[in-house]
Amino acid sequence: MITLQIIERHNAGLFEGLREAMRSGKLQTFRLQKRGRKVVHVNHPGWMNWSYCDGVIACTILSPRKPGREWQLLRDFLGRIADRYADRVLSISIQFPDAAPKEGKARRRHRR
Repeated sequence: MITLQIIERHNAGLFEGLREAMRSGKLQTFRLQKRGRKVVHVNHPGWMNWSYCDGVIACTILSPRKPGREWQLLRDFLGRIADRYADRVLSISIQFPDAAPKEGKARRRHRR
């Protein structure tokens, strides 16, 4: 799970602009579900839950079927914002979860 906050410029209408672009098809790779509370990508696993309050868009990116792939949705979403909506954004903050150490087989060292 990756969490991000997007702070829009004063009266920029970023959240409304993004929702309208997704609903109209201008953002072709993103779709809205659950009455606009959930954003999905047509190619990448997972989804993003988002909400808006007082100029701040709060997002949580989840990919439960393919853990560790949240970065793909993050990359495409932030890339689209940077490309088309950068003039409406004041700042973006990204929080990454505490990473648990990966479990795997220990490598054996061969002696010669």
